[in-house]
Amino acid sequence: MHVFVTGGSGLTGPAVVAELIAAGHSVTGLARSDAAAARLESLGAVPHRGSLDDLDSLRRGAEAADGVLHMAFGGDFADPDGMIRRDRTAIETLGRALGGSGRPFVSTSGTLVMPAGRVGTEQDEPDPSGIAGFRLPGERACLGFAAEGVRSSVVRLAPTVHGPGDYGFIGMLVDTARKTGVSAYVGDGGNRWPAVHRLDAAVLFRLALEKAPAGSVLHGAAETGVTLRSVAETIARGLGLPAVSLSPDEAAAHFPSPFMAVVYGCDAPVSASSTRELLGWTPVHPTLLDDLEHGDYLKD
Repeated sequence: MHVFVTGGSGLTGPAVVAELIAAGHSVTGLARSDAAAARLESLGAVPHRGSLDDLDSLRRGAEAADGVLHMAFGGDFADPDGMIRRDRTAIETLGRALGGSGRPFVSTSGTLVMPAGRVGTEQDEPDPSGIAGFRLPGERACLGFAAEGVRSSVVRLAPTVHGPGDYGFIGMLVDTARKTGVSAYVGDGGNRWPAVHRLDAAVLFRLALEKAPAGSVLHGAAETGVTLRSVAETIARGLGLPAVSLSPDEAAAHFPSPFMAVVYGCDAPVSASSTRELLGWTPVHPTLLDDLEHGDYLKD
């Protein structure tokens, strides 16, 4: 299969591109810079110059492909409505290019769209008012193409996609601990986060492209919920720092932004049982806490 990929040079994207190529697929990747093009070429992919705002470029990339994987997401969080429009318009452009063809179209969202405080499943309704509700218009746009002859599906990634070089939520926790001298959690730290290793996520994306039925919602979570206290305590041991509890107000001042304090205090466990059964997905790589202890997170 010849796959057109957006976001292939980001944090998770290179692992996905490598997984696709290793499985015998060819990849053309959207590249908005020389650095992104060079990264894609180093992985064995063909760069396709453009951006999410260049709709003609997106359309050409999708029309020339046997399937599309959309991982790119960006914009200005100070303008959430603009960010939502940008993502939805890109997804609509890609989907229309595949209309009536039966070709696969996999888009990316996050498990934080699920209602907080209980284990969310793939069959549960997401929460439009939740912390990641801004991802839902893109989800709906992608899944809507299932009725237009596109084998569309959505992969909701865990907030923690861990692995070497991680500069996401866990990387930010480690950086904050180094800067402040304490490894912090909010309240009693019993709030739960799902997690998945980057290489396991890459396999899930490949399986979704290869065989996910039209209209599938998939959860990219190898672990249902790791408590943030256990994460903070593992970081504390590794850095030789105290682990401390913060109130929500204290957390708002401690973490990089008040929004991040809310994220780190969110209880958001999910199940991926249906995803595993549907696609035969079996995560095999280290857990989050194992990766924290033995990976590169805590190395100087």
